[in-house]
Amino acid sequence: MDGNRRLRGQPKHRILHARMREIFRRMKVLIVDDEQKLNTTLREGLEGEGYSAVSAFSAEEAERVLHKEGFDLLLLDIMLPGKSGIALLRKVRSEGHKMPILLLTALDSVEDRVLGLDAGADDYLIKPFAFAELLARIRALLRRTDVPPANVLEYAGLHLDFAARCAQRDTVTLDLTSREFDLLEYLMINRGQVVSREMLARDVWRETSRYTTLDNVIDVQITRLRKKVDGPFELPVIHTVRGIGFILRE
Repeated sequence: MDGNRRLRGQPKHRILHARMREIFRRMKVLIVDDEQKLNTTLREGLEGEGYSAVSAFSAEEAERVLHKEGFDLLLLDIMLPGKSGIALLRKVRSEGHKMPILLLTALDSVEDRVLGLDAGADDYLIKPFAFAELLARIRALLRRTDVPPANVLEYAGLHLDFAARCAQRDTVTLDLTSREFDLLEYLMINRGQVVSREMLARDVWRETSRYTTLDNVIDVQITRLRKKVDGPFELPVIHTVRGIGFILRE
């Protein structure tokens, strides 16, 4: 069976999931909750989903962090020691911060929810909650902001438009075959990380047989891709890691 036909006929869930992780990877989340275990669990869980997450355990600590760094989303517990979450929420909004704010609260009365929303929150989640629901709420909030479209990825002068299947480097259009585009897409999603030939065989070629070796085929395709991506330009971005695989990096 033709390789490209076989690829189109099978689901690309693994690459698509990685693509979404890449899109949100740049999203920075500040978690403000004094429950040490919950805060740590949320931070580790969000980092596992590709977000950049920072923990603060009081309103005062959160204020110091916000004065030093910018964030794309704030997860805020209402009941904090010292200054309350509502007081922090009002101060954040009065200072002009526009990031979405999701309240995490054990207070589930209508009055409490209205108070938080009127103070400037965008949404709220009642404790205890399922992590999957938290992720869904976060995605919904980030979609309302300036999140890059899911069909575009940029890195090191490279621009990939997944919907149009078009690739450019420094505004120069790259004439890639379908397989070369898939290879470049996979390298960009995993930028800065070494990808092995086994990973490429599994995720790009969809070859799962332990008895099939595609190393030579992969090496040929990488060589062809490198000629188009790096050949006309001064600085290479596709590098070979001897004995391991390949990496895309500036």
